Amino acid sequence: MRVRITATVALLTLAGLALAGLSVYVIEQRRIDDRSVEGAQQELDEFAKQLDLLTTASPGGLRAALETFLQRNVPDPDEALIGFVGTQPAVGNGNDAAELQDEAVFREAAVPLVDSGGTTRVDHSERGPLLLSSQPATVAGQHGALVVVTYLDVGRSDLRDTMRTYAVVAALALLLITGVAFSQAGRLLRPLRALRTTADDISESDLSRRLPTTGNDDITALTRTFNGMLDRLETAFVAQRQLLDDAGHELRTPLTILQGHLELLDTDDAVEVAETRDLLLDEVDRMARLVDDLILLAKTERPGFLDLAPVDVAALTESVAAKATGLGERDWSVDGVADVSVPADQQRITQALLQLAHNAVKHTRPGDAVAIGSTREADAVLWWVRDTGPGVPPDDRARIFERFGRGSAAEERHADGFGLGLSIVTAIARAHGGDAWLDTDYTAGARFVLSVPLPAGWAEPARPVPSYSEV
Repeated sequence: MRVRITATVALLTLAGLALAGLSVYVIEQRRIDDRSVEGAQQELDEFAKQLDLLTTASPGGLRAALETFLQRNVPDPDEALIGFVGTQPAVGNGNDAAELQDEAVFREAAVPLVDSGGTTRVDHSERGPLLLSSQPATVAGQHGALVVVTYLDVGRSDLRDTMRTYAVVAALALLLITGVAFSQAGRLLRPLRALRTTADDISESDLSRRLPTTGNDDITALTRTFNGMLDRLETAFVAQRQLLDDAGHELRTPLTILQGHLELLDTDDAVEVAETRDLLLDEVDRMARLVDDLILLAKTERPGFLDLAPVDVAALTESVAAKATGLGERDWSVDGVADVSVPADQQRITQALLQLAHNAVKHTRPGDAVAIGSTREADAVLWWVRDTGPGVPPDDRARIFERFGRGSAAEERHADGFGLGLSIVTAIARAHGGDAWLDTDYTAGARFVLSVPLPAGWAEPARPVPSYSEV
């Protein structure tokens, strides 16, 4: 990648420098040629203006007039002035004018201009491109012309020298830019190399490695994203290990009971066999419940855990309250209901509320009050289950929401639960985007709250209008 980036920068730089040099060469060459044409035209204009004076000062005719003009005008280094009398070159002055008059190539190109005037170009094999400009003249019936020959290569030689200098400077600039690009590409790609090295070094037993983040560019953003992914992976692996450790610890007790009773079982004693069978079946049921709860907790992390649909909060609250009456002889009631709908999984919310009601039954006595209610607050719907039991001690309020976490009162009573109930409630609430917590302001017992957020812009589905007979 570093070589590819450097090569791309080098090619783009080379193309830019070449295009700039070519553009400058073409533009400057055209400007030099235009200047040469203007110089030749200036010579011809001066000859045309001075022709009458030259004829008066040189009574010898057209030839004498041409000689006088050539004596008074010094051609530029890239020019030659040649006077024609008739179709033959008669006089000349300037760069290689004498040699040029005898060349057939020059005569063939210049003779047609003697009568018509104008400008033409000639590609000379030795002298390079020539520009021929003519001004016809007639003196005392003698016809001829002044031809200005411009050596275009002489004017272009300075430009070629300049372009050679430009090529050297451009080559040095290309080398410098390529070197800087190679260095900068290495610096920019260093986090990617560190990313690859870190990914190679990470194993499932060590997810603590992180990449340093510096700057505020796309690679830094990628580094932050990678670190965030590592955080999530580490959290998931730690939670998985903790789950396995906790599950192993919880399963060890019933397995030990099963093993102990099977080892001590007297198969010849029918009564002991029956008692042991009932005891072992009870332990198997406990392990089955534990496995079911663990599977449910694992499913809460999966995408398809919820089946969302608009749920009538009031109807769901009253339905859960009716179902909860079968959990125990308590003074059941409904605190109030929210007349609103919310996108949720009705079965999962029911499962969570019944779990809270079951906890309330476990920590109360017959005749104690247990109430279920719901309300809408701001952008969320709240369900709660409250009871008039002993409440939750301050030291247990955080622990009871942890997986396999039990309150001290439950441990003293050797409760048969695994401490997964509130973990399941919390997992269901968080799967909906909400949460579950203990209301610490409630002092008459315990009040557990479950929230489900309302999406922004949520519009409740239209409810059917009751018919006249229903009214």
